[in-house]
Amino acid sequence: MQRRSDKLYSNQFAAYAYSSLRRYPLAHPFRSPAPRVTLINAFAQPYENAVAAARTCYSASGLILPAEVSLKPDLRDRIAHSIYEAGHHTTLQHAHVQFGLENVSRQFIWTFLHAHPYYNSEQVSQRYVRVAPDQMAVPPLSGQALAVYEQTIQHQMDAYQQLIKLLTPTVEHFYFQLFPNRAPSPRRQQQAHPLARRWIPKKSMEVARYVLPVATFAYLYHTVSVLTLLRYYRLCRQFDAPHETQTVVQSMVDALLAVDPQLRKILEEPLPLEQTLEYQFWQSAPPPPPAYAAAFRQEFDAALAGHVSKLVSWKPDNETLLANGVREALGLPRAALDDAAAIALVLDPQQNPYWGESLNVATLSKLTRALHHPGYTFRKKLSHTADSQDQRHRTTPASRPLLTAYLTTAPDYITPDLLRHNDRARALYDETMTRTWEGIDALRRLGVADEFVAYLLPNAVAIRFSESADLMALHHKLRLRLCYNAQEEIFAASQDEALQIAAVNPLIGSYLGAPCRLRHAAAARPFCPEGDRYCGVPVWKLAVADYERVL
Repeated sequence: MQRRSDKLYSNQFAAYAYSSLRRYPLAHPFRSPAPRVTLINAFAQPYENAVAAARTCYSASGLILPAEVSLKPDLRDRIAHSIYEAGHHTTLQHAHVQFGLENVSRQFIWTFLHAHPYYNSEQVSQRYVRVAPDQMAVPPLSGQALAVYEQTIQHQMDAYQQLIKLLTPTVEHFYFQLFPNRAPSPRRQQQAHPLARRWIPKKSMEVARYVLPVATFAYLYHTVSVLTLLRYYRLCRQFDAPHETQTVVQSMVDALLAVDPQLRKILEEPLPLEQTLEYQFWQSAPPPPPAYAAAFRQEFDAALAGHVSKLVSWKPDNETLLANGVREALGLPRAALDDAAAIALVLDPQQNPYWGESLNVATLSKLTRALHHPGYTFRKKLSHTADSQDQRHRTTPASRPLLTAYLTTAPDYITPDLLRHNDRARALYDETMTRTWEGIDALRRLGVADEFVAYLLPNAVAIRFSESADLMALHHKLRLRLCYNAQEEIFAASQDEALQIAAVNPLIGSYLGAPCRLRHAAAARPFCPEGDRYCGVPVWKLAVADYERVL
């Protein structure tokens, strides 16, 4: 390996450390502030890196480095085209690109950016960061349509502000029941505890945000591989938000090409909207009667039978599959390790200390990888804002709907539990939903495209879908979302799922629970890993069936 110089190695490592801050304000058809894409980090030579990785697979002389690939451009390009056309795309997964995205709508993030498993995002929270009035996407409307849109947005924003005020006393009431020592003391001229002053407004915002439209802007860090970005580009002209999606993705691709123009050699142009599967279906089929949407909702909700998340399918031999996987890893017959003992070995925190770890290391263990064999499918109904968090569990994929299917004249929304304890807030909430759907109906009568009308749908709009996962993914999700600090609807869905799993697979279900329950069983301290975000309830002492959140 002496043929490579030390200088060659050092230059390669310097190339991988490429970092820049380049901002790309976009030409945007919307009337609102244009999305802004900032390239933050990128591999310096993704094209040649992919070819070097491919050549290494067949190299008898060791690693092939990207700098060597560049010395033979004809061979490089021939290999790049060959492996791309053949679908050997793993070589393009090595290079990653990190973007900062601003002025992008929650609708775009939900329907496209987070609707697949191959990304990482850190996004501003509507639960904990107050939304400003000017943080809304405004489609290219004019005249009466623009007036209706802006009036509806303004009413939603006003209701958001009012709900925060109306809900604050209700939140205070329940919070100080949990933490009486944090309450203010007029007699001693003592203010509420700093944690209370910080937490109470956030809980009020968490519920009030349900009235905000999916047009609300967000800003986030978003990292994908080059392969994923090429896929973005190829299918960026699709429902539900083709204009915004194409605008943002085009800028992301332009930023990548500025780093490595060679990638243009394999870049495929976006498929036209007319060639997408969903578009072709609606073009070939007669328009569905308006009653179909109502019939679908009624049929779906009846099938839920009162559940937030209904277990509708599971492998009939889940527990045997799990136990077999454990025995296979250990090379033991059933006579040496029965099903109950095998399942306890991987799921009981008293035997498996990994469940007391902060890092999720289960996927790396030969034994716990047996959790991949059991599988479950749920039908569930969540609000758009809750589902936006649920979909972040990328290993529990779902078949989410076209949001334009929800553009009917009848309001269809989820109501947070806290509103049951405040009649004035509940009345304002319901009135806001009615007026929102009136605005939606008015825009449709004016002939506004459904793509743009959908931006008015509130965070509360009900999303109905099916979700499937293996036990490995579900265990991780439930361990996080059975925490009392989890988003209200996802907590309820997770409790629903854990109890139904226990009903069909009692050995598996007996080991499901909140993170503090698993940490307590694993003797990991502190039991609650949330620090000053502790919910105030020793949940580790409770069975899942007894979980009952106040806030």
